[in-house]
Amino acid sequence: MHPQLSDKRIVCREFIQALDVCHANNWARLTGGCNQEKDKLNKCLRKERVERSTRNREQAKEQRMKAEQAWRDLHQDD
Repeated sequence: MHPQLSDKRIVCREFIQALDVCHANNWARLTGGCNQEKDKLNKCLRKERVERSTRNREQAKEQRMKAEQAWRDLHQDD
């Protein structure tokens, strides 16, 4: 199971449900009949991960700028 799917805040819910429905049919699951649903789910999860990484990167950049400004202010009197 993907780590993103175990979160309380589930993204890509419709793709997860479609894959679960497809996996209920063992024949389709074993013969590659669910590959299309799985690809759609993977694309959705990738998009979510990229967006989350971008947000985290921006937040880290802001925090780093605040910390550098605090250090500059602290050492300004030196």
